Amino acid sequence: MKYLIVILISLFSFSESKKIDKVFEFNIKSTINPATYRYLEKGFKKIESTDLALIKLNTPGGLVSTTKDILNLFGESNFPVIVWVAPEGSSATSAGALISAGADYLFMSEGTNIGAATPITSTGQNIPGQKKDEKSPIENSDMRAKAINDLVALTKSLCEKHKRNEKAFSLMISEAKSFSAEEAKKENVINEIINSKKELVEEFEKNGKLDLSNSEFIEVKRSIVDSILDTIAHPQLAYMFFLIGAALLYFELQAPGGFIAGVIGLGCLIIAGIGFQVLPINFAAVGLIVLSLVLFILESYIVSYGILFIGGILALLFGSFLLFDTPDSLLVLDKKVIYATVAALVGIFGLIAYMFFRESKDEVKTNFEIPEGKSGSVFKVLDLIGSPLYQIKVQGQFWKARSDENLEPGDTILVEGRFSQEKEPLVLKIKKS
Repeated sequence: MKYLIVILISLFSFSESKKIDKVFEFNIKSTINPATYRYLEKGFKKIESTDLALIKLNTPGGLVSTTKDILNLFGESNFPVIVWVAPEGSSATSAGALISAGADYLFMSEGTNIGAATPITSTGQNIPGQKKDEKSPIENSDMRAKAINDLVALTKSLCEKHKRNEKAFSLMISEAKSFSAEEAKKENVINEIINSKKELVEEFEKNGKLDLSNSEFIEVKRSIVDSILDTIAHPQLAYMFFLIGAALLYFELQAPGGFIAGVIGLGCLIIAGIGFQVLPINFAAVGLIVLSLVLFILESYIVSYGILFIGGILALLFGSFLLFDTPDSLLVLDKKVIYATVAALVGIFGLIAYMFFRESKDEVKTNFEIPEGKSGSVFKVLDLIGSPLYQIKVQGQFWKARSDENLEPGDTILVEGRFSQEKEPLVLKIKKS
Protein backbone atom coordinates (compact mmCIF):
# COMPACT_ATOMS: atom_id res chain seq x y z
CA MET A 1 0.00 0.00 0.00
CA LYS A 2 2.86 2.32 0.86
CA TYR A 3 4.52 1.81 -2.51
CA LEU A 4 1.19 2.33 -4.28
CA ILE A 5 0.78 5.73 -2.62
CA VAL A 6 4.32 6.74 -3.65
CA ILE A 7 3.62 5.70 -7.25
CA LEU A 8 0.32 7.61 -7.30
CA ILE A 9 2.04 10.75 -5.91
CA SER A 10 4.78 10.45 -8.53
CA LEU A 11 2.25 10.05 -11.33
CA PHE A 12 0.27 13.02 -10.02
CA SER A 13 3.42 15.19 -9.83
CA PHE A 14 4.39 14.19 -13.34
CA SER A 15 0.96 15.07 -14.68
CA GLU A 16 1.19 18.47 -13.02
CA SER A 17 4.51 19.43 -14.63
CA LYS A 18 4.14 21.81 -17.54
CA LYS A 19 6.10 20.92 -20.64
CA ILE A 20 8.03 23.92 -22.00
CA ASP A 21 8.78 24.02 -25.72
CA LYS A 22 11.06 27.08 -25.88
CA VAL A 23 12.99 29.12 -23.34
CA PHE A 24 13.51 32.72 -24.49
CA GLU A 25 16.62 34.07 -22.79
CA PHE A 26 16.94 37.81 -22.14
CA ASN A 27 20.14 39.47 -20.94
CA ILE A 28 19.90 42.70 -18.94
CA LYS A 29 23.34 44.09 -18.07
CA SER A 30 22.59 47.78 -17.66
CA THR A 31 20.31 50.21 -15.85
CA ILE A 32 16.54 49.73 -15.84
CA ASN A 33 15.34 52.35 -18.32
CA PRO A 34 12.76 52.71 -21.13
CA ALA A 35 15.08 50.83 -23.49
CA THR A 36 15.03 47.85 -21.08
CA TYR A 37 11.22 47.78 -21.10
CA ARG A 38 11.18 48.12 -24.90
CA TYR A 39 13.62 45.18 -25.19
CA LEU A 40 11.48 42.95 -22.95
CA GLU A 41 8.18 44.02 -24.49
CA LYS A 42 9.33 43.23 -28.02
CA GLY A 43 10.63 39.83 -26.92
CA PHE A 44 7.52 38.93 -24.92
CA LYS A 45 5.42 39.40 -28.07
CA LYS A 46 7.14 36.30 -29.52
CA ILE A 47 6.50 33.99 -26.53
CA GLU A 48 3.61 31.52 -26.54
CA SER A 49 1.81 30.05 -23.52
CA THR A 50 3.83 26.83 -23.85
CA ASP A 51 7.12 28.73 -23.58
CA LEU A 52 8.78 30.70 -20.80
CA ALA A 53 10.94 33.79 -20.38
CA LEU A 54 14.33 33.53 -18.66
CA ILE A 55 15.81 36.91 -17.68
CA LYS A 56 19.50 36.92 -16.71
CA LEU A 57 19.76 40.02 -14.58
CA ASN A 58 22.73 42.18 -13.61
CA THR A 59 21.72 45.77 -12.90
CA PRO A 60 22.66 48.63 -10.53
CA GLY A 61 19.04 49.86 -10.58
CA GLY A 62 17.07 52.37 -12.59
CA LEU A 63 13.76 54.18 -12.94
CA VAL A 64 10.84 53.23 -10.71
CA SER A 65 8.35 54.07 -13.47
CA THR A 66 10.03 51.65 -15.88
CA THR A 67 10.23 49.03 -13.12
CA LYS A 68 6.47 49.18 -12.64
CA ASP A 69 5.95 48.90 -16.42
CA ILE A 70 8.08 45.74 -16.44
CA LEU A 71 6.14 44.30 -13.50
CA ASN A 72 2.90 44.99 -15.38
CA LEU A 73 4.42 43.15 -18.33
CA PHE A 74 5.08 40.15 -16.07
CA GLY A 75 1.52 40.23 -14.74
CA GLU A 76 -0.05 40.32 -18.19
CA SER A 77 1.99 37.37 -19.47
CA ASN A 78 0.36 33.96 -19.90
CA PHE A 79 3.68 32.11 -19.50
CA PRO A 80 6.12 31.67 -16.59
CA VAL A 81 8.81 34.30 -16.02
CA ILE A 82 12.14 33.36 -14.44
CA VAL A 83 14.65 35.91 -13.15
CA TRP A 84 18.17 34.59 -12.68
CA VAL A 85 20.75 36.90 -11.09
CA ALA A 86 23.84 35.73 -12.95
CA PRO A 87 26.73 35.27 -13.59
CA GLU A 88 29.03 35.41 -10.56
CA GLY A 89 29.68 39.01 -9.51
CA SER A 90 26.27 40.22 -10.68
CA SER A 91 23.67 41.99 -8.58
CA ALA A 92 19.98 42.79 -8.65
CA THR A 93 20.20 46.15 -6.95
CA SER A 94 17.45 48.70 -6.35
CA ALA A 95 15.02 48.41 -9.27
CA GLY A 96 16.50 44.98 -10.05
CA ALA A 97 15.34 43.71 -6.65
CA LEU A 98 11.81 44.95 -7.30
CA ILE A 99 11.73 43.26 -10.70
CA SER A 100 12.99 40.05 -9.12
CA ALA A 101 10.11 40.12 -6.64
CA GLY A 102 7.64 39.95 -9.53
CA ALA A 103 9.11 36.86 -11.18
CA ASP A 104 7.35 33.50 -10.96
CA TYR A 105 10.68 31.87 -10.13
CA LEU A 106 13.77 33.61 -8.77
CA PHE A 107 17.27 32.14 -8.81
CA MET A 108 20.74 33.47 -8.01
CA SER A 109 24.23 32.27 -8.82
CA GLU A 110 26.92 31.94 -6.21
CA GLY A 111 28.79 35.19 -5.65
CA THR A 112 25.82 37.45 -6.44
CA ASN A 113 23.68 39.73 -4.29
CA ILE A 114 20.22 41.27 -4.22
CA GLY A 115 18.72 44.27 -2.41
CA ALA A 116 19.63 47.90 -1.61
CA ALA A 117 16.32 49.07 -3.07
CA THR A 118 15.91 52.33 -1.16
CA PRO A 119 14.56 54.96 -3.61
CA ILE A 120 17.02 57.72 -4.55
CA THR A 121 17.06 60.62 -7.01
CA SER A 122 18.42 60.36 -10.56
CA THR A 123 21.71 61.94 -9.38
CA GLY A 124 22.26 59.18 -6.83
CA GLN A 125 21.23 61.17 -3.74
CA ASN A 126 18.74 60.06 -1.11
CA ILE A 127 15.32 61.67 -1.26
CA PRO A 128 15.72 64.64 1.13
CA GLY A 129 14.27 64.42 4.62
CA GLN A 130 14.96 65.03 8.28
CA LYS A 131 16.33 62.63 10.89
CA LYS A 132 14.08 61.62 13.75
CA ASP A 133 16.99 62.05 16.13
CA GLU A 134 20.76 62.22 16.09
CA LYS A 135 21.13 58.46 16.60
CA SER A 136 18.88 57.56 13.67
CA PRO A 137 20.74 56.96 10.36
CA ILE A 138 17.51 57.23 8.37
CA GLU A 139 16.00 60.52 7.27
CA ASN A 140 12.23 60.89 7.10
CA SER A 141 9.96 63.23 5.19
CA ASP A 142 6.55 63.04 3.60
CA MET A 143 8.10 62.58 0.15
CA ARG A 144 10.50 59.90 1.33
CA ALA A 145 7.84 58.06 3.36
CA LYS A 146 5.47 58.12 0.40
CA ALA A 147 8.07 56.65 -1.97
CA ILE A 148 9.15 53.95 0.49
CA ASN A 149 5.65 52.95 1.57
CA ASP A 150 4.50 52.70 -2.03
CA LEU A 151 7.34 50.32 -2.95
CA VAL A 152 6.96 48.30 0.28
CA ALA A 153 3.26 47.77 -0.44
CA LEU A 154 4.06 46.78 -4.01
CA THR A 155 6.66 44.20 -3.03
CA LYS A 156 4.39 42.88 -0.26
CA SER A 157 1.70 42.09 -2.84
CA LEU A 158 4.23 40.44 -5.12
CA CYS A 159 5.70 38.37 -2.29
CA GLU A 160 2.26 37.20 -1.18
CA LYS A 161 1.52 36.06 -4.72
CA HIS A 162 4.80 34.18 -5.16
CA LYS A 163 5.14 33.02 -1.51
CA ARG A 164 8.35 34.88 -0.71
CA ASN A 165 9.64 36.55 2.46
CA GLU A 166 7.94 39.95 2.32
CA LYS A 167 9.81 41.18 5.41
CA ALA A 168 13.18 40.68 3.68
CA PHE A 169 12.07 42.64 0.62
CA SER A 170 10.66 45.39 2.87
CA LEU A 171 14.07 45.73 4.54
CA MET A 172 15.68 46.05 1.10
CA ILE A 173 13.55 49.16 0.53
CA SER A 174 13.27 50.77 3.97
CA GLU A 175 16.82 50.09 5.20
CA ALA A 176 18.71 49.37 1.96
CA LYS A 177 19.34 45.79 3.15
CA SER A 178 21.29 43.56 0.77
CA PHE A 179 21.52 39.75 0.74
CA SER A 180 24.11 37.39 -0.67
CA ALA A 181 22.91 34.33 -2.58
CA GLU A 182 23.28 32.10 0.49
CA GLU A 183 21.47 34.58 2.73
CA ALA A 184 18.70 35.02 0.16
CA LYS A 185 18.17 31.26 0.02
CA LYS A 186 18.09 31.04 3.82
CA GLU A 187 15.60 33.93 4.12
CA ASN A 188 13.28 32.50 1.42
CA VAL A 189 13.98 35.41 -0.91
CA ILE A 190 14.85 33.13 -3.83
CA ASN A 191 13.85 29.64 -4.93
CA GLU A 192 17.34 28.17 -5.25
CA ILE A 193 21.02 28.85 -6.01
CA ILE A 194 22.00 27.68 -9.50
CA ASN A 195 25.15 28.28 -11.54
CA SER A 196 24.30 26.92 -15.00
CA LYS A 197 21.43 26.16 -17.33
CA LYS A 198 21.96 22.48 -16.63
CA GLU A 199 21.33 23.08 -12.93
CA LEU A 200 18.24 25.12 -13.88
CA VAL A 201 16.79 22.17 -15.80
CA GLU A 202 17.65 19.79 -12.96
CA GLU A 203 16.01 22.07 -10.39
CA PHE A 204 12.68 21.93 -12.20
CA GLU A 205 13.02 18.18 -12.59
CA LYS A 206 13.22 17.97 -8.80
CA ASN A 207 10.15 20.08 -8.02
CA GLY A 208 8.18 18.76 -10.98
CA LYS A 209 6.60 22.13 -11.84
CA LEU A 210 8.13 22.67 -15.27
CA ASP A 211 9.59 20.21 -17.75
CA LEU A 212 12.63 21.76 -19.48
CA SER A 213 14.25 18.50 -20.51
CA ASN A 214 13.54 18.97 -24.22
CA SER A 215 13.25 22.75 -24.29
CA GLU A 216 15.03 24.84 -26.92
CA PHE A 217 16.94 27.80 -25.48
CA ILE A 218 16.69 30.90 -27.70
CA GLU A 219 18.71 34.03 -26.94
CA VAL A 220 16.79 37.26 -27.57
CA LYS A 221 19.31 39.82 -28.79
CA ARG A 222 18.95 43.57 -28.74
CA SER A 223 18.68 45.37 -32.05
CA ILE A 224 21.17 48.14 -32.87
CA VAL A 225 18.49 50.73 -32.11
CA ASP A 226 17.74 49.14 -28.73
CA SER A 227 21.44 49.12 -27.88
CA ILE A 228 21.74 52.82 -28.73
CA LEU A 229 18.60 53.58 -26.74
CA ASP A 230 19.93 51.63 -23.78
CA THR A 231 23.09 53.75 -23.85
CA ILE A 232 21.48 57.17 -24.14
CA ALA A 233 18.73 56.31 -21.64
CA HIS A 234 21.23 56.15 -18.78
CA PRO A 235 20.06 58.93 -16.39
CA GLN A 236 23.48 60.58 -16.08
CA LEU A 237 24.12 60.50 -19.82
CA ALA A 238 20.63 61.87 -20.50
CA TYR A 239 21.40 64.71 -18.08
CA MET A 240 24.62 65.47 -19.98
CA PHE A 241 22.69 65.59 -23.28
CA PHE A 242 20.24 67.99 -21.66
CA LEU A 243 23.00 70.33 -20.49
CA ILE A 244 24.78 70.24 -23.87
CA GLY A 245 21.52 70.90 -25.73
CA ALA A 246 20.59 73.81 -23.46
CA ALA A 247 24.09 75.31 -23.78
CA LEU A 248 24.05 75.08 -27.59
CA LEU A 249 20.61 76.68 -27.80
CA TYR A 250 21.80 79.49 -25.52
CA PHE A 251 24.86 79.99 -27.75
CA GLU A 252 22.62 80.12 -30.84
CA LEU A 253 20.42 82.78 -29.24
CA GLN A 254 23.48 84.83 -28.25
CA ALA A 255 25.12 84.61 -31.70
CA PRO A 256 22.30 83.89 -34.17
CA GLY A 257 22.79 83.19 -37.84
CA GLY A 258 24.74 79.94 -38.02
CA PHE A 259 21.92 77.59 -36.93
CA ILE A 260 24.42 74.72 -36.50
CA ALA A 261 24.59 75.07 -32.72
CA GLY A 262 20.83 75.49 -32.51
CA VAL A 263 19.83 72.39 -34.45
CA ILE A 264 22.46 70.21 -32.77
CA GLY A 265 21.23 71.49 -29.41
CA LEU A 266 17.64 70.64 -30.37
CA GLY A 267 18.71 67.10 -31.28
CA CYS A 268 20.46 66.73 -27.91
CA LEU A 269 17.30 67.85 -26.10
CA ILE A 270 15.19 65.27 -28.00
CA ILE A 271 17.64 62.53 -26.96
CA ALA A 272 17.55 63.81 -23.37
CA GLY A 273 13.74 63.71 -23.48
CA ILE A 274 13.90 59.99 -24.34
CA GLY A 275 16.34 59.35 -21.49
CA PHE A 276 14.23 61.25 -18.95
CA GLN A 277 11.14 59.33 -20.15
CA VAL A 278 9.25 62.61 -20.58
CA LEU A 279 9.05 62.27 -24.37
CA PRO A 280 7.36 59.15 -25.83
CA ILE A 281 9.64 57.25 -28.19
CA ASN A 282 7.27 57.62 -31.16
CA PHE A 283 7.04 61.39 -30.65
CA ALA A 284 10.83 61.58 -30.38
CA ALA A 285 11.12 59.59 -33.63
CA VAL A 286 8.87 62.03 -35.48
CA GLY A 287 10.84 64.92 -33.98
CA LEU A 288 14.13 63.46 -35.24
CA ILE A 289 12.72 62.95 -38.76
CA VAL A 290 11.44 66.54 -38.87
CA LEU A 291 14.82 67.71 -37.56
CA SER A 292 16.56 65.82 -40.37
CA LEU A 293 14.45 67.62 -42.98
CA VAL A 294 15.31 70.97 -41.37
CA LEU A 295 19.00 70.07 -41.49
CA PHE A 296 18.80 69.14 -45.18
CA ILE A 297 17.15 72.48 -45.97
CA LEU A 298 19.68 74.47 -43.94
CA GLU A 299 22.54 72.70 -45.73
CA SER A 300 21.41 74.43 -48.93
CA TYR A 301 21.75 77.90 -47.38
CA ILE A 302 24.59 77.59 -44.88
CA VAL A 303 28.21 76.62 -45.53
CA SER A 304 28.71 73.87 -42.93
CA TYR A 305 31.10 71.64 -44.95
CA GLY A 306 28.68 68.73 -44.68
CA ILE A 307 28.14 68.87 -40.90
CA LEU A 308 24.43 69.66 -41.21
CA PHE A 309 23.94 66.98 -43.86
CA ILE A 310 25.68 64.30 -41.80
CA GLY A 311 23.58 65.30 -38.80
CA GLY A 312 20.45 65.06 -40.97
CA ILE A 313 21.38 61.56 -42.15
CA LEU A 314 21.94 60.36 -38.58
CA ALA A 315 18.68 61.94 -37.37
CA LEU A 316 16.75 60.40 -40.30
CA LEU A 317 18.22 56.93 -39.72
CA PHE A 318 17.68 56.88 -35.97
CA GLY A 319 14.24 58.49 -36.19
CA SER A 320 13.07 56.02 -38.84
CA PHE A 321 14.23 53.01 -36.83
CA LEU A 322 12.54 54.32 -33.69
CA LEU A 323 9.29 55.05 -35.52
CA PHE A 324 8.87 51.70 -37.26
CA ASP A 325 10.73 49.37 -34.88
CA THR A 326 8.25 49.45 -31.99
CA PRO A 327 6.19 46.55 -30.54
CA ASP A 328 2.83 48.26 -31.09
CA SER A 329 3.52 49.65 -34.56
CA LEU A 330 0.68 48.94 -36.98
CA LEU A 331 2.91 49.72 -39.96
CA VAL A 332 5.95 47.54 -40.59
CA LEU A 333 8.62 49.08 -42.81
CA ASP A 334 11.42 46.94 -44.16
CA LYS A 335 14.81 48.23 -43.05
CA LYS A 336 15.98 47.89 -46.65
CA VAL A 337 13.66 50.77 -47.58
CA ILE A 338 15.27 52.98 -44.93
CA TYR A 339 18.77 52.02 -46.04
CA ALA A 340 17.88 52.62 -49.71
CA THR A 341 16.41 56.07 -48.94
CA VAL A 342 19.45 57.15 -46.94
CA ALA A 343 21.81 55.74 -49.58
CA ALA A 344 20.00 57.71 -52.29
CA LEU A 345 20.29 60.94 -50.29
CA VAL A 346 24.00 60.34 -49.68
CA GLY A 347 24.51 59.60 -53.38
CA ILE A 348 22.74 62.78 -54.47
CA PHE A 349 24.66 64.90 -51.98
CA GLY A 350 27.93 63.27 -52.99
CA LEU A 351 27.26 64.00 -56.66
CA ILE A 352 26.48 67.66 -55.93
CA ALA A 353 29.57 67.98 -53.75
CA TYR A 354 31.73 66.45 -56.48
CA MET A 355 30.36 68.86 -59.10
CA PHE A 356 31.09 71.85 -56.86
CA PHE A 357 34.60 70.56 -56.16
CA ARG A 358 35.32 70.03 -59.85
CA GLU A 359 34.13 73.53 -60.73
CA SER A 360 36.12 75.11 -57.94
CA LYS A 361 39.39 73.57 -59.17
CA ASP A 362 39.28 75.68 -62.36
CA GLU A 363 38.63 78.95 -60.58
CA VAL A 364 41.25 81.45 -59.49
CA LYS A 365 41.81 81.29 -55.74
CA THR A 366 40.88 84.93 -55.27
CA ASN A 367 37.66 84.59 -57.22
CA PHE A 368 35.35 84.40 -54.21
CA GLU A 369 31.78 85.56 -54.26
CA ILE A 370 31.75 88.32 -51.69
CA PRO A 371 28.50 89.22 -49.91
CA GLU A 372 28.38 92.75 -51.32
CA GLY A 373 25.30 94.65 -50.21
CA LYS A 374 24.54 92.15 -47.47
CA SER A 375 24.17 93.04 -43.81
CA GLY A 376 25.84 91.30 -40.89
CA SER A 377 27.30 91.96 -37.47
CA VAL A 378 30.70 92.60 -35.93
CA PHE A 379 31.87 89.45 -34.15
CA LYS A 380 35.31 90.53 -32.88
CA VAL A 381 37.72 93.47 -33.05
CA LEU A 382 41.08 92.27 -34.39
CA ASP A 383 43.11 95.48 -34.78
CA LEU A 384 42.44 99.20 -34.21
CA ILE A 385 45.65 100.55 -35.78
CA GLY A 386 45.13 102.43 -39.04
CA SER A 387 41.95 101.23 -40.69
CA PRO A 388 40.40 99.08 -37.94
CA LEU A 389 40.32 95.34 -38.74
CA TYR A 390 37.31 93.30 -37.64
CA GLN A 391 35.97 89.79 -37.83
CA ILE A 392 32.41 89.93 -39.06
CA LYS A 393 29.62 87.42 -39.58
CA VAL A 394 27.51 87.64 -42.74
CA GLN A 395 24.92 85.00 -43.63
CA GLY A 396 26.56 82.44 -41.36
CA GLN A 397 30.05 83.06 -42.78
CA PHE A 398 33.00 84.72 -41.04
CA TRP A 399 35.07 87.33 -42.91
CA LYS A 400 37.82 89.80 -42.14
CA ALA A 401 36.81 93.38 -42.83
CA ARG A 402 38.10 96.93 -42.49
CA SER A 403 36.20 100.12 -41.85
CA ASP A 404 36.96 103.84 -41.75
CA GLU A 405 35.03 104.13 -38.50
CA ASN A 406 35.35 102.50 -35.11
CA LEU A 407 32.86 99.71 -34.48
CA GLU A 408 31.99 97.55 -31.48
CA PRO A 409 31.17 93.81 -31.31
CA GLY A 410 27.49 93.36 -32.00
CA ASP A 411 27.16 96.41 -34.27
CA THR A 412 25.16 95.88 -37.44
CA ILE A 413 27.19 96.50 -40.60
CA LEU A 414 26.74 96.65 -44.38
CA VAL A 415 29.26 95.14 -46.82
CA GLU A 416 30.35 97.66 -49.48
CA GLY A 417 32.79 95.42 -51.37
CA ARG A 418 36.45 94.44 -51.16
CA PHE A 419 38.79 96.70 -49.20
CA SER A 420 41.70 96.22 -51.62
CA GLN A 421 41.64 93.87 -54.62
CA GLU A 422 45.44 93.81 -54.92
CA LYS A 423 46.70 93.83 -51.33
CA GLU A 424 43.90 92.16 -49.41
CA PRO A 425 41.48 90.42 -51.80
CA LEU A 426 39.74 88.51 -48.99
CA VAL A 427 39.23 91.53 -46.71
CA LEU A 428 35.88 93.27 -47.03
CA LYS A 429 35.09 96.95 -46.73
CA ILE A 430 32.23 97.66 -44.37
CA LYS A 431 30.34 100.55 -42.82
CA LYS A 432 28.00 100.83 -39.89
CA SER A 433 24.39 100.19 -40.86
